[in-house]
Parts: sequence; C-alpha cells; structure tokens
Amino acid sequence: MEMNYDEAELHQLEQELHTEILPGTEIMADVGTHHFVKGGSHVLVPQPSADPHDPLNWSPFWKGLTIAASTSVSFTQGFGPLALAPMFGYYIKDFDSNLPDVVKFTGVAILVLGFSNFIWVPLSTSFGRRPVYIASQIICLVSSIWRGVAKDYSSFMGACILNGIGAGPAETIQPAVIADIFFLHDRGFWNTVYWVFYMGSLMVGPIISGSMALHVGWRSFWWFNTALIALSLIMVIFMFPETRWHRLHPDEVVKNLRQTTKQASPAGSTEKVHPTEATEDPEKFGDPVHQIPTHGTMPDLSATATADRDPYLGTGKPSKAQWRLFTPNATPFKSILLDLWIPWKLFAFPIVEFSAFVVSWSCSSFLTLNLTQTQNFAAPPYNFNSQDIGFMNFAILIGAMIGLATAGPFSDWVSARATRKNRGIREPEMRLTAMIPYVLIMMLGNFVVAFGYQNKWPWQAIVVIGFTCAGIQVAALPAMVTTYAVDSYKPVAGSLMVAITVNKNVWGYGFSEFITKWIEKSGYVPPIMTNMSLITLWCLFGVVFFYFGKTFRRWSKNSSVHKM
Repeated sequence: MEMNYDEAELHQLEQELHTEILPGTEIMADVGTHHFVKGGSHVLVPQPSADPHDPLNWSPFWKGLTIAASTSVSFTQGFGPLALAPMFGYYIKDFDSNLPDVVKFTGVAILVLGFSNFIWVPLSTSFGRRPVYIASQIICLVSSIWRGVAKDYSSFMGACILNGIGAGPAETIQPAVIADIFFLHDRGFWNTVYWVFYMGSLMVGPIISGSMALHVGWRSFWWFNTALIALSLIMVIFMFPETRWHRLHPDEVVKNLRQTTKQASPAGSTEKVHPTEATEDPEKFGDPVHQIPTHGTMPDLSATATADRDPYLGTGKPSKAQWRLFTPNATPFKSILLDLWIPWKLFAFPIVEFSAFVVSWSCSSFLTLNLTQTQNFAAPPYNFNSQDIGFMNFAILIGAMIGLATAGPFSDWVSARATRKNRGIREPEMRLTAMIPYVLIMMLGNFVVAFGYQNKWPWQAIVVIGFTCAGIQVAALPAMVTTYAVDSYKPVAGSLMVAITVNKNVWGYGFSEFITKWIEKSGYVPPIMTNMSLITLWCLFGVVFFYFGKTFRRWSKNSSVHKM
C-alpha cells in the first residue's frame, strides 16, 4: 500500500505540472505551488542540501581548484598514449620493427585503457574520486619513466600496456566529478571543457612529440611527459578534495516529500519543514521541494527565501574529511560488484547504445588522422619530417577550440530555449538538435581528408579544412551525446562512461589493427569514407531519439540504475 500511496502522490504532482515526470525530466522553473532553491534565474538541479560541505554549495574558488586539478589529470593521462604518431619512424628504426607493429603501441594502449575502467570506476564509486586520481597518476608516472628507458620493442610495449591501465580515469571520472559539483544548467559547458581538454591532449601530444623527437630525441619527450604527470599528481593531492556525495534518487524524493507533507505546518504558513530523521543520512540529501499554499500567485523566489532554503549556496568549502586519502565504505564489495555489472546492463538501454556509438565513431574520425598522418605526409610528394607532421595537429587543436567555444553554449542555449517553450520543463532530448551543424562539419572534414590523401592535394587544404573539421566535431558530438546520456541516467554516470569508453576503445583498437593494411591495399578513400558513413548513420539516429527518447526512458524508469 505504501508504494501505491507514493505513486498516487507522484501522480498528483504530475497532474499539477501537466507532464510525466521520468528520470531525466527536470523542472527548471517554479510551477504552481512548487518553489525551488535558485541560483540567479535558474532553478538548481539537483537541489543542494543545506550543508556547507556539499560540493554543490562550494564557493567558485573551491570548485575552480577542483575542476582545474581534475582537468589536469584528464589532460596528462591523454597526453602520452596518442603522442606516438610522429615518432613512428624513430621506433621502426630503433626497435628494428615495421609500421603495422609500431602502430600497435597506440592500439594496445587504447584497448587496455578502455577495460581498465572496470577497475577504476568501481573504486571511485566505493572509495571516492580522490584515491582513484592519486593511484592512477602514480601508475602513469611509472609507465612514463619506463617508456623513457625502454631498450627494445617488448619493453616499450610493456610500458604502453601499463600506461593504458593507468590512463583509464581520463575517460570516465571527470564527467562524474562535473555532476558532483555543478548544477544541470552548467554541465553542457563543463562537459565540453572536459572533452576538449582530454581530446586536446591527444592533439597537443603529437605536436610536441614530433618536434622533440627531431631535435632532442624521442626519449626526451617521455621525460617531459613524466614532469607533467608529476605536476598533475601534486595538484590532485593539494587541490582536489573528495567530491562524491550521496543524493536522493527518485523513490527517496517521493518518500521524503510525503514525510514532509505529513509534518507540514498550518495552512498559510511559510515555515520551512525539515525531513524526518527516519530518512537515511538526511544531512546529505537535497532539501525537499516545499509546497507553500500560494495558490499559484507567488512570484519568483526572493533572495531571502532562497537563502533560507540553502544559506551556504556558493559559500561552502570542503571538510577535513573530504581531504582523506579515501572515503570509507560500509559495503565496498557490494558496490564494486554492482559497478562491474552495471556497464554491461546499460548496453541494453537504447540511449546508452546511441551515445556509445556516436562517441565511438566520432572519435575514430580523429583517430584516423592520428594513425595516417605519418603514413601520408612522410611519403612523396610531401616528404615531411616528424616536426612538420606534428605541427599539423595544431589544426585539429584549433578546431577543438572552436568546438569548445560553440558546442557547449550552443547546446545549452538550444536546450534552454526548448525548456522555455515547454513551460520550464526540461527533457534531455532537447539538446539533440544542436548536433546537426556538427554532423555536416564532420562529413566535410572526412571528404577532404579521404580524397585529399588519395589524390595528393596540397597539404594546406587537407590540414586547414580536413583536420580543423575533425577537431570541431570531436569536441562537439561526443560532448553532446554523453551529456544527454548522463542527464538520462545520472546516478550511474561513472558506469555509463565505462560502457561508452569500452565500446569506443574496442572499435579504436580494431581500427588501428586493420587501417594501415587496408590503406596499403585499397587506398585512403574506402576506409575513411566507410568510417564517415558509419558516423553519419549513428548520428541520424538522433532524429529517432529526439521524438522517442522519452519513450525509451519510460521503458527503464523502474530500473534499479535510478536507485544507485
């Protein structure tokens, strides 16, 4: 009967708001008798708790330090693995090898990196983000030193495998950190910042490695990489407090709302009602939605009313406990086993599958350039050295910066505009229409690169147009679809990123295995255009999800993933 009571109350709320409230649906404005904690003109989603140590309440200073340290990890862990491309010639010579074999240095690291997150994400969920960042950076530090002293092919491959194990958090943990410390209306921007810094590291690595290999030797690059990782490790230790914080899942929200209603103050009172002590760990939960008998006449909340609901908003700071090496967990093995299973379970959800495929093939468009630039530009008629080839990655980096400047704000604007038209109710699917211009840019870039490589066009056309377009789309498309997926399944953001990363990196490894020989056999056009066609196909499914995404979310609304 209790469940029926909860469902009846939720149904009553839905009737007042005139919408079906599913996981991912967010109320971004005061509606009827429901009023929320606000930041400026925005309703804050999720609602922060009235606790100064809640990461959502941290001051801009502490959020800035935290995101800077987190971004440094994402950058340095991505900097090394894909920096090898301009140095392939030196590895072939020094290790007495061949191009397909040295390309495996990159492919194997990518494959191991993806699966390493089956270790890192469960640990981050059970013991916190901070210990995962510290441990992974130590592993990356050791692998970078190993790369610098490796004497033969097998030793260097061992260092690549270790690097893959250590670099996993770069692809999964920062989106969870962003969800920990930022509100929904800011996440599009910060997820794009993360994605550009991570993908930017993959672009800057070849620029620096090519030049250093030419002038001071390829081993010097790995000592430079070691110094960057050491700096990032210091930043994490002193600038990154624990951000993991338990919040109410939908069932708890309804239960909390019911308990609050039972204890409501007399009609006409605006006195704040606190959740009961029966609610588990109440100080960590967001304040309940307050029903105030205003009969729909109350204007936007005043500054005083907002301050009453959360006096620490924008002024909080980490507690001493949040600087511990790890956060104790009463049931660590249960948490770890759940996190090992959930990524596989998520593959059954259409939204996750859609996001994984768009990310995988969008990133493979960039990976194609990384794996083929030496093959094309070191040969006649170009005959470029490693430095010249490395510098071509500036175009990809500039493209990524354009993606940063446009994609996050653009998708947030598209979503906010649709929200206003929908009476302040935001659906995750609203941001999908922002993908359209970036899909067209992706197609243009792939056309120019494929036919430019094949017909030996002037390098300026290939690099300025093709490489720049690749940078724009790889900053935009993955950021948009991962934000969509995280908005739909927020409680399992880390596991969701594992599912996406494994999908992406398995494809990346396979692509690195066969693209060199495929090009030698058939030329550049078939593999690159096949890849472009697949990216376009997966992105076109965005039309389906724009219209039926809420239906897909309805299918999984009772799933246990929303109660994690």
